[in-house]
Amino acid sequence: ETGSEDIDILPNGLAFISSGLKYPGIKSFAPDKPGEIFLMDLNEDNPRAVELRISRGFDLASFNPHGISTYID
Repeated sequence: ETGSEDIDILPNGLAFISSGLKYPGIKSFAPDKPGEIFLMDLNEDNPRAVELRISRGFDLASFNPHGISTYID
């Protein structure tokens, strides 16, 4: 709905998507909505992005994701 900023796809087909970047000079479609992280399983026949719940205690109001990357151990 508000567009994604970045995506990182794991070798197993799971995709993490950051959304909600607010940057000076760039129009924001939801200026009062905090950023979000979505998960999409690209192995599904009809993949859809599902919003991930962010842990309590995290300052969600100021969450402004710019980029995303994963670390596989």
